[in-house]
Amino acid sequence: MLMSSSDGEAKLYYGPSTFRVLRGGKFVRCSVSREPIALEELRYWSAELQEAYATCEIATRRLLGQR
Repeated sequence: MLMSSSDGEAKLYYGPSTFRVLRGGKFVRCSVSREPIALEELRYWSAELQEAYATCEIATRRLLGQR
């Protein structure tokens, strides 16, 4: 089965309060856990680091400098 580019991993630009889709897709990967995050469920990211996070706990640990 062939996947279209809109079914795969998206590329986003993360702003301070929203993100912009640079390449279409259905998900991004958490920069820490590498688990896929559906775009409609994406709530946590860092505009400064341009990273997505699966949970608020992961985001907090990452932004405090822990992995």
